[in-house]
Amino acid sequence: MKLQRKNRLRALSLGALAVSGALALTACGSDDTNDTGGGGASSSAKAGNIKCDDAKGQLLGIGSSAQANAIDAWRQAYAQACSGVQINYKPDGSGAGVTAFNQGQVAFAGSDSALKPEEVTASKKVCKSGQGIDLPMVGGPIAVAYNVSGVDNLVLDGPTLAKIFDSKITKWNDPAIAKLNPDAKLPSTKIQAYHRSDESGTTDNFTKYLKATAASDWKYEGGKAWQAKGGQSAQGSSGLAQQVKQTDGAISYFELSYAKDGVKTVDIDTGASAPVKATTENASKAIADAKVIGSGKDLALELNYATKADGAYPITLVTYEIVCDKGNKADTLAATKSFLTYTASEEGQAALADLGYAPIPTEINTKVRETVASIS
Repeated sequence: MKLQRKNRLRALSLGALAVSGALALTACGSDDTNDTGGGGASSSAKAGNIKCDDAKGQLLGIGSSAQANAIDAWRQAYAQACSGVQINYKPDGSGAGVTAFNQGQVAFAGSDSALKPEEVTASKKVCKSGQGIDLPMVGGPIAVAYNVSGVDNLVLDGPTLAKIFDSKITKWNDPAIAKLNPDAKLPSTKIQAYHRSDESGTTDNFTKYLKATAASDWKYEGGKAWQAKGGQSAQGSSGLAQQVKQTDGAISYFELSYAKDGVKTVDIDTGASAPVKATTENASKAIADAKVIGSGKDLALELNYATKADGAYPITLVTYEIVCDKGNKADTLAATKSFLTYTASEEGQAALADLGYAPIPTEINTKVRETVASIS
């Protein structure tokens, strides 16, 4: 299995990017629960050659729910090698993670969106002599999942999705949906569109796709908070996945790792030769050409949400680890560097593919490792 994972890593890395692994860790949190909230991902990671480097203490994580399943697998493997460190992670959303980081509550924050300029400025109060930086650690597709009785295959495009999530298309047999699915028997069932109730980088990335592909239909500014009127909401990606599974007529968006137990996903019509399925390989094709736009040690990326390349799945995200480049807390620095060194390692990244994520490509991952080694 280890050889298979390594082979898969090499294949994905040729066109991959991705990494939704932004953790939030701290030594001063009061919550002692190992709550990953990621749907109980079983760990395929192994302890291997993890170096603990005298790391010890408790690390509390708060942030993106997108990478909760990745963190759970990493945490289990890391605990096998470094019993002196207790890692607790709460996937309360990217917004909560950034807020906690800039309030000095955590050593790391997980976010599916890079820090905004004002958030970097705020981080300088916490990162003494330094500032917060973005380190891409996990990535992959944001699946559009649905539950419509009698419909096993569904194709949608940007404009149609924009109208669905803006309550302008309200029935599953709407002509716009029927045109994209001429062979489907679409019912007149009411559409139940679910969005995140908490601030989320997944929402930010999903709405960036809508803005890039349906600007005339999606008039909202975008960001971590949902802005469109109407629809229903749920907490976290796991909450959205649960609503889709139990509600006939439901549609929502969440990371592919949550699309399990029979949950069906939409194929996206991008204008390419054929609709594109939500897979890690197809997401990798879309984000392989991402550009590093951060300065200094910041590795924020720019993604192409409007790609029309054959086989490229456009609705993607990258989750960042947010950490101080300088001024990290002395009592958590050793554990922080040890854990992130493992998550960015080949072995740590190889565990992602089995969980529905795409390992970060070598050229980006090399920079991540160098930066982790340099934080102080």
